[in-house]
Amino acid sequence: MVLTYLKVFAVGGALCMIGQLLINLTKMTSAKILVAFLLLGVLLEALGLFDAIKSFSQAGITIPITGFGSTLTKGAIEGVKEDGILGALTGGMKAAAAGLSSAIFFGFVISLICKSKTKV
Repeated sequence: MVLTYLKVFAVGGALCMIGQLLINLTKMTSAKILVAFLLLGVLLEALGLFDAIKSFSQAGITIPITGFGSTLTKGAIEGVKEDGILGALTGGMKAAAAGLSSAIFFGFVISLICKSKTKV
């Protein structure tokens, strides 16, 4: 069990370290870095490497935004197999619908509980 935690931490930590290096050493904005990580997940899934990394690192690769990119790509590929070219547009959203819906729902619930403050 300790080895599993170490692998999760190593891969997830490496992704975070790359993100921090991009922030510190480049002029990339946070939005561009997020898109880069999303596209990394898309690329890894398209090349068939995401599942191999996922079987090694488990949550280390799936928790960051790379996992969302992989989910969208996997859904789009399955959608094309089922519905043709239109499935490329709808498949990704079908695959990610539960995660997106829960994020919206819990964000709404937290907004009812907590008071937001504007930065001055």
